[in-house]
Amino acid sequence: MAYPCLIHRLTYRRTNHDNIHVRGYKEEGAISTPFDMSVLNDLDRVHLVMDVNDQLPQTGDKGIYLKQQLKDKLIERKQCIDKHGQDMPEIRTGNGVLRKQG
Repeated sequence: MAYPCLIHRLTYRRTNHDNIHVRGYKEEGAISTPFDMSVLNDLDRVHLVMDVNDQLPQTGDKGIYLKQQLKDKLIERKQCIDKHGQDMPEIRTGNGVLRKQG
């Protein structure tokens, strides 16, 4: 069992458990890149932004649109790794996947 699951099980019966969100390593098999490892464990900046977005209902339709863009970016990232065996250029160069378009 992965540690995040154990921590969830230990804390979710307690008062204010909604204020706790655990991130950590989940064993998922072979890892192809360092960023891929963070994505598989939901520790990358894309998943963290999606989590924050989910906690802010006031984002409304803009939040829904942002979350879909981020999900699309994760799919694109996975396809690039599968095809080329390495992260997307924006990940490798540090230009980031969350840069505002426009």
